[in-house]
Amino acid sequence: MIAAAPSAAADRAVKSPGAGASGLPVPRFVSLSSDKVNMRAGPGVRYPIAWVYRRKGTPLIVTAEFEYWRKVRDASGTEGWMHRSLLSGRRMAVVQGKIAVLRRDASTSATPLLRAEPGVLARLQACQRGWCRLAFGDREGWLRRDDIFGALPNEDFQ
Repeated sequence: MIAAAPSAAADRAVKSPGAGASGLPVPRFVSLSSDKVNMRAGPGVRYPIAWVYRRKGTPLIVTAEFEYWRKVRDASGTEGWMHRSLLSGRRMAVVQGKIAVLRRDASTSATPLLRAEPGVLARLQACQRGWCRLAFGDREGWLRRDDIFGALPNEDFQ
């Protein structure tokens, strides 16, 4: 990863919880809108490319905003800046940690439907009370929120 000296623009980026420059909440999850997306060391094309992502739908958390640029972090902790046009509001999640069991309902006693390995992407449909409903292709079910990267710790939505 390439390190760059801090800039005045990066220092002025919105970093606190609440609404960002876009009017949307920060932090929030987004996903990559293309199969090839550059992450930059700072908020602008003059900053060097620090990382190249090659997987559409990869979930990222927006941690700051500066004009049309979003500071994002991926599941492994890598941080950098991306232009807003490269990001989508479509909610996605990636299985992390260990093999996770997708269940029919939001309960450890619910019928298991499938096992998902770390790194598998899924469409995030809802989260409530520590569980998230995901779609892996045509299969839908529930995983514990702790088994995914793609939802904030106390975020509930339908």
